[in-house]
Amino acid sequence: MRILMIILLFISSVVVAEQHKEQTQQLASLEKEIAALHQESLTKTGSARSVVEMQLLNKNDELRSVIKSLIDNRTDETVTVLLKYVNQQVIFISQASEFLEEKITAEEIMLDEAVQEEKLSVQNTLDDARRFYTRLLAEQWINYEWLELLDSPDPSSADALTDDISHRLEFMSASLSFNNQQEALLLKQLKTASEGEKPSVQLEHLLAQRNIASDIENLKFLVELADTMEIETTQYTQQIFEVTGELTDELLKPKVLISLFSSWIKNVVQWLIDNTPQVLFKLFIFAFIIFIFRILKKLTRKMVTRAVSSPNLRMSQLMQDFFISMSGKGVFIIGLLIALSQIGLNLAPILTGFGVAGVIIGFALQDTLSNFASGMMLLIYRPFDVGDFVEAGGVSGKVSHMSLVSTTIKTFDNQIMIVPNSKIWGDTIKNVTHERVRRVDMVFGIGYSDSVEHAERVLNDIINAHPAILRSPEKTIKLQTLNTSSVDFIVRPWVKTEDYWDVYWDITREVKIRFDKEGLSIPFPQQDVHLHVVDKKKE
Repeated sequence: MRILMIILLFISSVVVAEQHKEQTQQLASLEKEIAALHQESLTKTGSARSVVEMQLLNKNDELRSVIKSLIDNRTDETVTVLLKYVNQQVIFISQASEFLEEKITAEEIMLDEAVQEEKLSVQNTLDDARRFYTRLLAEQWINYEWLELLDSPDPSSADALTDDISHRLEFMSASLSFNNQQEALLLKQLKTASEGEKPSVQLEHLLAQRNIASDIENLKFLVELADTMEIETTQYTQQIFEVTGELTDELLKPKVLISLFSSWIKNVVQWLIDNTPQVLFKLFIFAFIIFIFRILKKLTRKMVTRAVSSPNLRMSQLMQDFFISMSGKGVFIIGLLIALSQIGLNLAPILTGFGVAGVIIGFALQDTLSNFASGMMLLIYRPFDVGDFVEAGGVSGKVSHMSLVSTTIKTFDNQIMIVPNSKIWGDTIKNVTHERVRRVDMVFGIGYSDSVEHAERVLNDIINAHPAILRSPEKTIKLQTLNTSSVDFIVRPWVKTEDYWDVYWDITREVKIRFDKEGLSIPFPQQDVHLHVVDKKKE
């Protein structure tokens, strides 16, 4: 067993050695390719040079991947070779960083001097250069970590890089704050710009947005790098959240949460200190205007009530209530709008919102608006009023309440019926008590064997004796129909509307009593049946 283990260890060491040999050869090959690409880049210009530089960076990424693999599986024999390549990477990254710094400076000058049409192209190139530069900073930090793993640390260079990263974080944070303010300012200018100014302002606004996106991307990358370097990044994480509103795992850190909460509290306290006197004064003005207009509302309601109650106008109760209610509400709404404008609220969006909301509500409440329209028609044409006895919408009774949406009717058996105005206006309306005087229509019959003259005298006596029957208009008592079983008289006296049913019931009762006393019969329907007997014997 022990011999087997020794054999396996020997085999694995041989395999590892072979792998190291292959990777070392691969490093040498990549080094030659990188050197060749570097020489080629020195002979190129413009976009061709950029292509070669991109190839150079890609080859260097392959080289770094092999270096990392060798460091992860390093042996004492490979340390010396690895130190050589890592130091070369330190030099390469330093040179590339210096080159990119020069390029970024040149691109920034070009951006300032470029015409409007070229700024977007220059901005894109500048963003790419800044992105590569931050990437190189991360790779340089990895180089110093490799040196430490290979027992050849460079603390002074690592500290210098740490200071550079800290400075970069401060710079990117300030740049993000500046560009964010510029974007907000340009957005305000864009809303008020004329048609001729809009294209240039739009381009400036787009550039500001690009700058913000680039700053956020670079700041996020630097924050991640700084976390690995144990640099304090709480304020930068907080800034990214405040600008983007994105929730990340970094926000769950206690320091970040405490910082955010402290910042919010500080902002609220500072806002209260700066604005409390002004806010209190505006609230006082708001309350004072509302108080004044509440008084004006009451005075307006009293004046309108007195005006619409005049008997000369002959307004219905519904119309009176409508004018009284709308006058008070109108005055109060005007006061509310004035009060809101005094505290600095822009009323144009509110009124526009009310208009849009009105259209939406109109579609949603079609039936209610139909009732409202019918209520307006009832208000204008006044077919009945509160207190009238009506037959409307399939309901009979006394009108107890009216609104612009529905009418409340109390039936004769004391039930409350609420009828939509659209149903009332769309049907026949019968107002029983609209007129002061009303005719009572009654029919009384006597037998064919009774005296017509006698019946007429008795009916006249009964009508003339009732105190509630009016003398004008004249009553009508006429023989109307020779019916199948009776001779029918129509009796039509005129009475005040409120006496209708009392007279109807009194006359009906008195006719029965007097007819019985006078010997006049009140016939009922009858039939005579005649039987014919057939003699069967004759048949």
